[in-house]
Amino acid sequence: MRALGIIGLLIVLFVGFTVYSRSASQATGGASPQETIDVTAIRQRLLTIARTERQYQAQHGNFATLQELMAADLLPEGTEQRGYTFTAEIVGAGFIITATPTDPAKKDWPTLSINEALSVTER
Repeated sequence: MRALGIIGLLIVLFVGFTVYSRSASQATGGASPQETIDVTAIRQRLLTIARTERQYQAQHGNFATLQELMAADLLPEGTEQRGYTFTAEIVGAGFIITATPTDPAKKDWPTLSINEALSVTER
């Protein structure tokens, strides 16, 4: 009787672990933990750059290229981070900042971009 209880407990634990593992991999889109960490850091960096663009625009009346932000000491970390390269495009009265994976090990990772409304998109 006691052996059946232990076997039942093991079956329940196995089923629970399987369900948990599947839901965890679906929550991250099947991404590796390192990819999840790096993409989260890149999202934060995009938000920081976008806020810097807004600050620059408030002071100068227009948005800036990343080189102009660096020249104004508003972008001291540069245009590369965690295997991604950042580029900025001034579009009319707004901007689009794009983070593209340039590290060969990250070639299948998403490209992220943000606009003046602080809307981050991933493709």
